[in-house]
Amino acid sequence: MLRFLTSGESHGPALIALIEGLPRGVPLNIERINEELRRRQLGYGRGSRQKIESDRIEVLAGVRHGITTGAPITFLIRNRDFENWKYVMSSDEVDVSSPDVSEQLAKKAIENFRPGHADLAGTLKFDQSDIRDVLERASARETAARVAAGALCQELLAAVGVRAVGHVIQVGSVKSSAVSDNFSLAEIEERALQSELFCIDGEATEGMKALIKKCWQDGDSLGGVVEVLVEDLPVGLGSYTQWDRKLDGRLAQAVMSIQAFKAVEVGDGVRGAGLPGSSVHDALYPAQAGSAWPFSRRSNRAGGLEGGMTNGERLVVRGYMKPLPTMRAGLDSLSFPDFEAARAHYERSDVCAIAAASVVMKAMVCFVLADALLDKFASDTLADLQASLDQYVERVRKKAAPGLTAPRAGKVQKDEDPDSIGEF
Repeated sequence: MLRFLTSGESHGPALIALIEGLPRGVPLNIERINEELRRRQLGYGRGSRQKIESDRIEVLAGVRHGITTGAPITFLIRNRDFENWKYVMSSDEVDVSSPDVSEQLAKKAIENFRPGHADLAGTLKFDQSDIRDVLERASARETAARVAAGALCQELLAAVGVRAVGHVIQVGSVKSSAVSDNFSLAEIEERALQSELFCIDGEATEGMKALIKKCWQDGDSLGGVVEVLVEDLPVGLGSYTQWDRKLDGRLAQAVMSIQAFKAVEVGDGVRGAGLPGSSVHDALYPAQAGSAWPFSRRSNRAGGLEGGMTNGERLVVRGYMKPLPTMRAGLDSLSFPDFEAARAHYERSDVCAIAAASVVMKAMVCFVLADALLDKFASDTLADLQASLDQYVERVRKKAAPGLTAPRAGKVQKDEDPDSIGEF
């Protein structure tokens, strides 16, 4: 089982993470991991903090000479901004009679809740006397640790030939008109990196930037939609046997755990809900020359998942991010601890963090897929995992029956009595 935990506060000394379950022998390209962290800091609409931080991973355990040892991997990412918060975020008691301390504490005090954030529920749940104890941990700064953990998982996936990319397809009301089905993953990544919003549609990028600029001027914020695509996954990751092993459910939980994400979609899930089955499901055909599997398809409306398992097609997952709850204009709110009418607290924030969200979402998707890969091909070493995967692929390929033909259009197969199968 693969798992990771993160620790640390937004303005504390560092973010720390521990990831357990990666097999021995995975080569780690630390600069590639740091590049993912750098991308998380990019994007039109980000706040001024990104000018302070320069995120880099520092591995403390579990890696030797650039290779995973099979032991838990511990790493940290330092918060350079801690220097400006050292009294507010000190783990030791501070002398409140000191002018420097009292000035910083007063300047950083939070007196009003921010609707849409964890402030209200978190303060009540943990019986806090200071909203900052909630804000610091609930902050999306925590996603830097997630990106590093996900990048470690990307190294494992890459070692077995799996590739993932993420890109932005919508900001506010502005949608990309470029269809990802028309591009290879390499083309999508190249085009995304040419955009300040990681969008493969240049014209849409300009429209998105104009909308973000207007929201900044209005003191408002924006969300959007991110799409993550993964190719060359083996058939059968995940399971249909229990609810909590279904891969689409595991992916949904991971994506929805990202700060500000409120919805998730696999393939044409939303659009397909309003169509008949004949316009939704992906027909099967005999394998084409050079196919990795003993079948082929002409569509991928399922987004690479059927019955809670990967089906050999490109995985397509979309995450929907709400506008950030910290806005200069603010909303009607309540003060704390007296719960009197007030205006929401404002603290330095992004106007739109959708570009960064695409990096975070890709990291979470890769973590779930790496976990599913290790679940099916349980191995203590990368070499054993690769051998097990190769053996499985060869076995599946041999399943191809000679003379298999596509079913005739309109013919109901023998075991497909519409009155007796497919009940919900």
